[in-house]
Amino acid sequence: MDFKKITEVLVTAKAVQYVMIAVLLIGAFFLPRLAVKQETEAARQEAMAEVQQLKNSQQSGGNAQAAKGTIVLDPGHGGDDPGMIGESGINEKKLNLIYAKKLQTLLEAKGYRVVLTRETEEGLYDADAAHKKAQDMQRRVAIIAEEAPLITVSIHQNSYQDPAVSGPQVFYYEHSAEGQKLAKSIQDRMNSELSEARSRVEKSNSSYYILKRSQGTTVIVECGFLSNPEEEARLQEEAYQDRVCAAVCAGILQYLDEHSEAGRIDPSQAQNPRKILESSFAL
Repeated sequence: MDFKKITEVLVTAKAVQYVMIAVLLIGAFFLPRLAVKQETEAARQEAMAEVQQLKNSQQSGGNAQAAKGTIVLDPGHGGDDPGMIGESGINEKKLNLIYAKKLQTLLEAKGYRVVLTRETEEGLYDADAAHKKAQDMQRRVAIIAEEAPLITVSIHQNSYQDPAVSGPQVFYYEHSAEGQKLAKSIQDRMNSELSEARSRVEKSNSSYYILKRSQGTTVIVECGFLSNPEEEARLQEEAYQDRVCAAVCAGILQYLDEHSEAGRIDPSQAQNPRKILESSFAL
């Protein structure tokens, strides 16, 4: 056998072997990095898809709430104005906010967008305002005008000189037919679901500022009497608060189901928020 040819074959085989070793080394170096890169890209794409899905879900939920409409809840009093103070020391402004937030949760669960006129125990007036109560009330009415809600429910606690008087009471503006319907719906539910010994009827009123000046369908819900010691204690119990809010919510939903179109605000009848803010009045 030709020695030269044998040598060439061996050299070629050795070269091939070196090339294969080099390929294996390169592969061992780059393939794991490529795999990691591919996994990272896949994870990034998956994360982006989840983010987009969340955005779509949030947008869908927001659209659903917008489609059902807006409800304004007005927790009465606030700041320097505590409202009624019970024998235990509990003040009305604190309870009003508790009830409003619980009711907000219930209504939002039903698909409505809910706006609170205040979300803290502070009032809606400037610290240096000369007439804080007036400014507070004007701003509440301006919020309602700006939101143009399906309905507005102002939350309060009642009081009376006779401590034996008790029970929830709903007020509406005397010239508002829709207000009377909403008030009756809420009053009837509160009477039945709170098992009141004396069933009250909704009452008209011509002097309450929030009823007189607010556009659209507005009622005041007095949850109970802080001047009645037994009811004052109940009004502070979370279980009773939940019952009250469930009854008010049921009354609201019943009204909206039956009178939603009739109760919608006619923009042509809306008051100008700027005029409301600039107006002066006696409380």
